Amino acid sequence: MSNTVDTAFAPVTFTETAVKELFKLKDQQEIAEDFGLRVGVEGGGCSGMSYVLGFDQKKEGDQEYIIDGIKVFMHKAHQMYLMGMQVDWQDGLNSRGFTFNNPNAASTCGCGTSFSA
Repeated sequence: MSNTVDTAFAPVTFTETAVKELFKLKDQQEIAEDFGLRVGVEGGGCSGMSYVLGFDQKKEGDQEYIIDGIKVFMHKAHQMYLMGMQVDWQDGLNSRGFTFNNPNAASTCGCGTSFSA
């Protein structure tokens, strides 16, 4: 497993509000230092694929990035689905949670966490 960290090129970006919320969650949940934020996809959801966003340990096949001070893990195979995606945090009356603005999604469903490529 490679220990290299790619700081020059980040496949995803976070809005300022998402960064603040991620740091807040990390502090509240007392996440260990060897954990990072896993950003990825998995099969399922109403449109075929769902987003994965959560703190996890590094696994075989992961690339590691430092994005806005956050250690991010992403499996190499997921990059083609997530390249250029922006993660945002919404805290409004109608919706609260992380949202995904993915330019690679051919279609998304109403829940906002499922897409097809």
